[in-house]
Amino acid sequence: MPKVGMEPMRRKALVDAALRVIGDHGSLSVTMSEIARKAGVSPALAHHYFGSKEQLLIETIRSLLKQLRDDAVTALKAAPTPRARLSAVISVSFHADQFAPQTIAAWLAFYAEAQRSEETRRFLVIYARRLRSNLLANLKPLCPVDVAEHIAEGVAAMIDGLYIRQSLGSTPIGAEASIALTEDYVTIQLDRHPASLSEAGAAPSSGLSGHLLPEGRRESEPKHRKDI
Repeated sequence: MPKVGMEPMRRKALVDAALRVIGDHGSLSVTMSEIARKAGVSPALAHHYFGSKEQLLIETIRSLLKQLRDDAVTALKAAPTPRARLSAVISVSFHADQFAPQTIAAWLAFYAEAQRSEETRRFLVIYARRLRSNLLANLKPLCPVDVAEHIAEGVAAMIDGLYIRQSLGSTPIGAEASIALTEDYVTIQLDRHPASLSEAGAAPSSGLSGHLLPEGRRESEPKHRKDI
């Protein structure tokens, strides 16, 4: 009889192992047996918990997104101003866990898979919407709305580009330099487009208003399907 509490531990071990194996391979062309071996369990047990490799891979990207969201919520709550919250969003995007070589390789593998898998594409759209929501919520108190949208798109593009640059290996840029480059871009853009007096006097954003939940809906919206 299995020990009580073992299932969550084994499921997490399999998800962590999947992330490492995908990172080592640089693609999703991995087998359940390879993942199970890395997790220290039998392939039969892996199939018991997840049913198929595809279900385990979906759970892996779900886990990445949840960790990113949890880190963002914590960082945003600790930041006192809109500009500080922008810095928090940028810093979280290059957090050591997310910017590690294996995790970057896994992210890129999921982006490639999104060209074929509607489910994977949906998760990546959720990520993009969540990032844009966090950026816009804290840019709008600092500059005109159209400028905020422009800067948000630029920051998102820089983050994606810096992940690709880091993945090259031969010319890694590192987390600190990536944060500094992105911060410089934001500062330059805000200096070029300061907020009007009426905008500057508007009520400050909490940085969490309308924050996207993992399935892409806002916290204030009704729940129509099971949370991711």
